[in-house]
Amino acid sequence: MSTWQDRRILDLLGIEVPILQAPMAGATGSAMAIAVGNAGGLGALPCAMLGLDQVRTEIATFRAACQGPLNLNFFCHQPPMPDAQGDARWKQALQPYYQEVGADFEAPTPVSNRAPFDEHSCQLVEQLRPQVVSFHFGLPAPDLLQRVKASGAKVLSSATTVEEARWLEEHGCDAIIAMGYEAGGHRGMFLSTDITSQIGTLALVPQVVDAVRVPVIAAGGIADHRGLLAALALGASAVQIGTAYLFCPEAKVSPAHRHALDSAPASDTALTNLFTGRPARGINNRLMRELGPMSDLAPRFPLAGGALMPLRAITDPQGNSDFSNLWSGQALRLGRHLPAGELTREIAAQALKKLTL
Repeated sequence: MSTWQDRRILDLLGIEVPILQAPMAGATGSAMAIAVGNAGGLGALPCAMLGLDQVRTEIATFRAACQGPLNLNFFCHQPPMPDAQGDARWKQALQPYYQEVGADFEAPTPVSNRAPFDEHSCQLVEQLRPQVVSFHFGLPAPDLLQRVKASGAKVLSSATTVEEARWLEEHGCDAIIAMGYEAGGHRGMFLSTDITSQIGTLALVPQVVDAVRVPVIAAGGIADHRGLLAALALGASAVQIGTAYLFCPEAKVSPAHRHALDSAPASDTALTNLFTGRPARGINNRLMRELGPMSDLAPRFPLAGGALMPLRAITDPQGNSDFSNLWSGQALRLGRHLPAGELTREIAAQALKKLTL
C-alpha cells in the first residue's frame, strides 16, 4: 500500500498504513501490538501499569514476533499531595456498597497507582530504544524529554484542545494526537481540568491541523474505514483507534467488560472521574448512575480507585461490573469481533480503495 497521498506519518514512524493502535493501559499488551504491527500499523505497549521488568518482557516478546516499529506509552501526571480527609470522605461515600457486598470497611485502603514517566522509565527508553514514545497528560520534564529524543525516538502526545496542541508542538512533539470528545478512556487533557472545554473530533482535528506544523493524528469515534477517510479529509495524516480494538480477541478485557461492549447502546457512555480521579469515557454502570459520573469527592488521579479495590475484589470474579471501569468510546456499536491484524488490514484496504476510485 504505497499510494497514500499524505505520507508524513508513514515516513515519520516507519509504518505502512496510517493506523495507530491506542495503548489502552490494562486492556492491551504485546499480542495486540504484534498483530497491528504485522498488519502495517503502529502497535503500542501501555507502560503506566507495568513494572520495568514487565515492560522489558513485553518488548522482547514484540520484537521476537514483529519487525515493525513499536510505540511505548507513558503517563505524565504529577502524583497528588496526600489528603487523608478527602480520602476518608470518598471512602465514606462508598460505605453502603461495602456493607452490601461484605467488604471490610475498617481495613486499610489499598493504593491505586499509575506510574508517571520518571528517571527509571527514561533509562529504559535509552537502553531499549523504541522507535516511538508517546505520552498522555502532557509531556515529561524537559530534561527527560530531551533524553527521549536523543535516543532517536519520535515523540507523540495527545491534545484535547487547540491550545494543548500548540503547547505540545512548542515543547518538541514530532506529531500530535488530536483526541476528540468521543474517545474512550482517559482524556489527555493537561492544560485545563474543565471538561466543558473538550471538543468533538470533527471540530478539533481541522483546527489543530491549521494551528500546528507537525503532522496530526485523529482520535475519537474512529472505528472503520469511514472514520479514517473522514480524518484524512479533515487534514489528519493518520488515525489512532482504540475502542474498535477492544472487540478483538487480543484485547485483555474482562468477560463483564466484553459483555458491556457487546450490549451497551452507543449513547450509554459518559465521562467519569469515579474510577481513577481523572475524566475518562466509559460505559455507564451502577456506580456512575448512583453517584453521578463526575464527583468532587473522588480523590485526585490515580488514587480514586484504591477505595474501590475491595469492592471489585468481591464483585469482579462474579462477573459483576458495578464498581469496575468499562472504558469505551462513543463508536462502540461499530466494533466487530475480528482479529486485530485483520481489522487493521481491512480498514486500510477499504479506505485506500475509496481514495483511489
